[in-house]
Amino acid sequence: MDAENLHYFEKAPISKAVAHFGIPMMLGMSMSVIYSILNAYFLGTLGNTAMLTALALTLPLFAIIMALGNLIGMGSGTFISRLLGEKKYDDVKHVSSFAFYSSLVIGLIVMAVGLPLIDPIVHGLGATPDSFGFTKDYVTIMLIGSPFVVLCFTLENIVRSEGSAITSMIGMILSVVMNIILDALVIFVFHWDVIGVATATVISNLVASAFYAYHLGYKSQFLTVSLKWFKATKEILSNVFKIGIPVFIMSIFLGAMSLVLNHFLVEYGDQAIAGFGISSRLLQLPECILMGLCEGVVPLIAFSFTANKLRMKHTIGFTIKAIIALAVVFGVIVYLISDHLIGLFTNDPQLIEMGSYILHVTFLSLFITGMTSLFTGIFQATAQGTAAFIMSIIQGVTLIPVLYIANRMNGFHGVVWSLVISDAVAFLVGAIMLYVLRNKMQPDLDALPQ
Repeated sequence: MDAENLHYFEKAPISKAVAHFGIPMMLGMSMSVIYSILNAYFLGTLGNTAMLTALALTLPLFAIIMALGNLIGMGSGTFISRLLGEKKYDDVKHVSSFAFYSSLVIGLIVMAVGLPLIDPIVHGLGATPDSFGFTKDYVTIMLIGSPFVVLCFTLENIVRSEGSAITSMIGMILSVVMNIILDALVIFVFHWDVIGVATATVISNLVASAFYAYHLGYKSQFLTVSLKWFKATKEILSNVFKIGIPVFIMSIFLGAMSLVLNHFLVEYGDQAIAGFGISSRLLQLPECILMGLCEGVVPLIAFSFTANKLRMKHTIGFTIKAIIALAVVFGVIVYLISDHLIGLFTNDPQLIEMGSYILHVTFLSLFITGMTSLFTGIFQATAQGTAAFIMSIIQGVTLIPVLYIANRMNGFHGVVWSLVISDAVAFLVGAIMLYVLRNKMQPDLDALPQ
């Protein structure tokens, strides 16, 4: 952590500090959304539906591998930021070394366990006879490359935790750009289809991991990849996993929620599924921007939690205002041109009407989604493991009964609105827990000069 990063942690105006931490993460996550669209587009040019099916079926596996990286990365990252606020610099080295090597070990375990079970995994993902071979090819490459994928997501988090938000963003963009270039080469030049796409993903994560590792080894003042600093003490394990495990569970729940939602949509036909698919893809960009803002400020909140609680309070207040402003801007755009947005994906008038309706309803919860992301980030930053765990499961636990009841009472409209209702429940639960946390910290805040 250099003097500039320390300045943003401790002394920069709140607006500039939030921008320093939030904007790079917002840009990096936006690039990831663009890549996911281009990835499907490149493979779609081959005209083989089974390949696109394989790409879709393997998303849960990639999500699990990514979640393992975030388990170590988010848990270690928030702990590192708190340690920096306490100026415990040797402990920071121990945690960063632990994060690096434990991520590699977890990735190797995934590979060792997954490869012998490759066929059951492919069947479990729902592969059809036509897509089985393509799905198996993708899964095989992803399992072989899982150590690098887990490591990449871990290192992105801990680099950001020391205040190097721009370095974190560069690594994310480097991975996306490398992936896009390699996708074009393996599909259009080498004709490796699905195997090529999977290989491109692994290589791009390997390149980004090497970039982050170089930063830790040669640029960072406190982070390290040196094995001599490796420790797995009870304190490190406790602080990493009490935040990391809720992050992992949240990722698993989000994947499960998608499967459950699709199950309810099937009875309303292909247009309902297509409408949800299109609106979800359009919602992904503003959601990632808001999530990028909330995840970006987590290191600032964690540092301030141990170093300056009044600054933490002001940071949270400013971030809430930014979420409101962004949600209003995106909401106005959607309500003005929703038909045109859906029309980018289809010329079916009925599908445009249905997709526009879904978009209007789901965008109502954009502000709520942003706020629940911020609540989760605050609990992670302040080491509130129980609250972080509750936030990780509340939406999934709520959605299933709400879906069932709303579907029975109001059919398709009930299914659409169930997402907003479950988001609202998660928001209320998070707001109550944050209020309790604020009251716990109020004596500390009152003792500070205003």
